[in-house]
Amino acid sequence: MSQVVLDDHLLRDVLAGEQGRRLARIVATNELATTNLYYVRLSKSVVGARGGRLTGGSSEALRRELGGRLLGLPESIAILPMRLIAYRVAELAHDHKVSTLGAEAVAAAENLGASLCVWDGDDGPGIREAARATGVTYRTIPL
Repeated sequence: MSQVVLDDHLLRDVLAGEQGRRLARIVATNELATTNLYYVRLSKSVVGARGGRLTGGSSEALRRELGGRLLGLPESIAILPMRLIAYRVAELAHDHKVSTLGAEAVAAAENLGASLCVWDGDDGPGIREAARATGVTYRTIPL
């Protein structure tokens, strides 16, 4: 079975059970992973939603439920320890001028031999180019 690294928007939808057709196919046919920073960014949004795209439109009850799922993240969703990829993250951020968050996503996918799947609303040329340059398959997924 292949692996995919999911961004925070896609992870939110998986945990909330609100997957579109395309994401549901990916979940059914791949082992899942995310990154430390995607996990933190989703957690921050759940704790203090301020109108952002991640959970800003969600009710407090839904955010609380999602928070419980984040706290009990299933073992089936891997998160690589930062110590395994930190140096590679720094190299990617330097060489490709991407954020630490983007560099971690590419480094995690590279380390796992996984595809990197991001919500199409977060598609960016920097992370796309870093993925291409490192041989990581980069896929955008509509919500």
